[in-house]
Amino acid sequence: MLNLPLWLADEEADPEGPQNIPLLTPDEEKEMHESSLPDELPVLALKNTVLFPGVVLPITVGRDTSLKLVKDAYSGDRIIGVVSQRDADMENPGPNDLYHVGTAATILKLIKMPDGSVSIVIQGKRRFEIEAFTQDDPYLRATIKPIPEEVADEDIELAARVRSIKEMAIQIVNMSPNLPSEAAYAIQNIESPGFLIHFIASNLQIDVENKQELLETVPIVERAELVLKYLEQEIQVLQLSEEIRSKVKTDVDQQQREYLLRQQLKTIQDELGESEGGGAEAQELRERMDERGDELPDTVVETLEKELTKLARTNPASPEYGVTRNYVETILDLPWQHYSEDDLDIGRASDVLDEDHFGLEDVKKRILEYLAVLKLKGDMKAPILCFYGPPGVGKTSLGKSIARSIDREFVRMSLGGVRDEAEIRGHRRTYIGSMPGRILQGLKKAGTSNPVFMLDEVDKLGSDFRGDPSSALLEVLDPEQNDTFNDHYLELDYDLSKVLFIATANYLDQIPPPLRDRMEIIEINGYTPAEKLAIAKQYLVPRQIERNGLTDDQFAITDDALALIIEGYTRESGVRQLERTIGSVVRGVAKKVALGETEHETIEEGDVEEYLRGRKFFSDVAERTEVPGVATGLAFTPVGGDILFIEASVSRGSGRLVLTGQLGDVMKESAQAAFSYIKAHADKLGIPLDAFRYWDVHVHVPAGAIPKDGPSAGVAMISALTSIYTQRCVKHTVAMTGEITLRGLVLPVGGIKEKVLAAKRAGIETVLLPEKNRKDIAEIKASAIEGLEAIHVSRIEEVIKHVLEAKPKRDPAEVFALSDRERQLLTGNGRPAPQPTAEGETVMS
Repeated sequence: MLNLPLWLADEEADPEGPQNIPLLTPDEEKEMHESSLPDELPVLALKNTVLFPGVVLPITVGRDTSLKLVKDAYSGDRIIGVVSQRDADMENPGPNDLYHVGTAATILKLIKMPDGSVSIVIQGKRRFEIEAFTQDDPYLRATIKPIPEEVADEDIELAARVRSIKEMAIQIVNMSPNLPSEAAYAIQNIESPGFLIHFIASNLQIDVENKQELLETVPIVERAELVLKYLEQEIQVLQLSEEIRSKVKTDVDQQQREYLLRQQLKTIQDELGESEGGGAEAQELRERMDERGDELPDTVVETLEKELTKLARTNPASPEYGVTRNYVETILDLPWQHYSEDDLDIGRASDVLDEDHFGLEDVKKRILEYLAVLKLKGDMKAPILCFYGPPGVGKTSLGKSIARSIDREFVRMSLGGVRDEAEIRGHRRTYIGSMPGRILQGLKKAGTSNPVFMLDEVDKLGSDFRGDPSSALLEVLDPEQNDTFNDHYLELDYDLSKVLFIATANYLDQIPPPLRDRMEIIEINGYTPAEKLAIAKQYLVPRQIERNGLTDDQFAITDDALALIIEGYTRESGVRQLERTIGSVVRGVAKKVALGETEHETIEEGDVEEYLRGRKFFSDVAERTEVPGVATGLAFTPVGGDILFIEASVSRGSGRLVLTGQLGDVMKESAQAAFSYIKAHADKLGIPLDAFRYWDVHVHVPAGAIPKDGPSAGVAMISALTSIYTQRCVKHTVAMTGEITLRGLVLPVGGIKEKVLAAKRAGIETVLLPEKNRKDIAEIKASAIEGLEAIHVSRIEEVIKHVLEAKPKRDPAEVFALSDRERQLLTGNGRPAPQPTAEGETVMS
């Protein structure tokens, strides 16, 4: 491409550049060629360009030797010899580093710059050949021999070449958007063939070697031929550039300039056969795709091909480049159709489950059934299991054991507090920082498409303006449709049907019904004291010994001490608090060992208090009294079962029912139902009718700071109210649970195992349970409730028969008897008292 003569002489070109292009006439050129030259000239070395006769060239002089040369010449005849360097990187060229043909030049102008350098404007005069160098300090001088210039006669061949040079040069100016249109006008007005050739040659973007060849060529026709050859090459480059621009966007603003240059470079590489296949990164990703082979589904391969082609054409500095690359890498990182091989040895799986967990027979049975069917059928869709039970019973660790038993990878995803639907289904790629959901992230981490995937705390999911994650899980946890799970980030169907999903929850009622319907609920009940003792001996004590830096030779604990810790220092369904408590004892011994106070410690029952201080929980037998109005109920709490006392007392009043103890709405309604039933059956129970008119009854449930709710205290409520009204004590060895109705029915309740074990722990001899809970008591090991009698009832009459003593402490008629005066005072101002009806209601006479 033609360019202005802004070449580097020493360090840099003159930033101003030439302001005008002097056009030589043939007469002026002839006069210049015939001008005489001194026999010896100072020699100025040029970098990166060649000075031609007649051409004006601005240069910046920075070398000390060159500065001395220019100053001496400018103060003299202003004529210097200009010769090009063979190596542009040479800072201090010697005679052997210069070409031997140069151009004599006249210094037209000299400008001193503020930084100490000098800018000069020179014009070439005649070509010369160096005969010998006569001086190299302070600058080079040489004897020269002028090269005679060939006189351009009226030659048709030369005229044709000159015309072709002008036409091609003007064509280049018109094709180049960076060249001013005035350049074409200047070229058209050049009359001298020699100056035209030199002017065009000076402005061609060709190597210094090629320009030097032009300078050394004497016949003008040959010089014209060389210029034509280089112009032809320049036109071809410009035409190719035009083709390149037609393949990319033609209207590009300043911000896209770098993008356009990179696209042009890529197209040039394609034309030269030097393309890297769409860029190094795109090629690397394509090789990764090819390595996956048949593991990738066809739809995924099709998408990858499209994205890789897009990536290869995208500017690496563009934000879209990073988004596309991350998307492709995410697809390639996913396991897709890569599955680990299951070890379906049912016997080994049973041994692993027994080794890791004590008890939990129902859960182990269901897992082994699944493995057996999978072994026989081979392509069974994985079920969705949900382990439901109180904290600390081993729900999460059971998932790890299942994965180990069948030799699968294990992934755990905690759902507690998750409120964003995108956590499950991912973000769309239109958002900055988008990523796939945690389901696919878990599979990426596992490296297989059939891991054991645990969804921990599924009942703790929340929802807000960002969506409902539980609704997003509906597709994930449906075996009939999760084989085409579609993540918002991938927008590709992913097969989750081989994943064994296991959810855990503490409260079933907090799981949305549609989600609960997709899971097979497996209840994990709390452990009995005997089971806790076995777990502590087999698992907890050895683990705490290892974690606290002791050995089996340094620590031991007796069964009696463990039993005391279980009953006196922990009260829970699981064993999490039990392990922490055992850890406190082990750390106490570790301290003694570290201080050198002991080498071995065996913890007896009497030593426990030394490490854990006073006992926290005691048997509730001592809390029961022999007065009427107190009943022992059974309650189910998040940490296990417990006994619950219901206290009732009467005082003179107007027949009100007062409830205290921070009771929930359901529990208050149970008390109202019990009170209504007793009023309706007062005659049958032997309760004076005045008791409901002139006496208030107060029902209180101790531990008033703890919220209580649920219908299962109905039986205990009616027992306490019947006891206070009939003055018959509730048997202190009996505890009860069950929901009641106004018709006198006893309905089934939950948490039977935990409640029965709590009764056994509290020293209760008999438990009263609903008839329909008979199956629940059968699931408890007989050894765990040995000595505890279970009585099943279906009606309130049976409850009263079994729980109340036969003889009252006092005659109810005497307790609730009132004199006429007391009646008048209670009814107010001596007005007639309302007369009770046979059904226990009161009406005004």
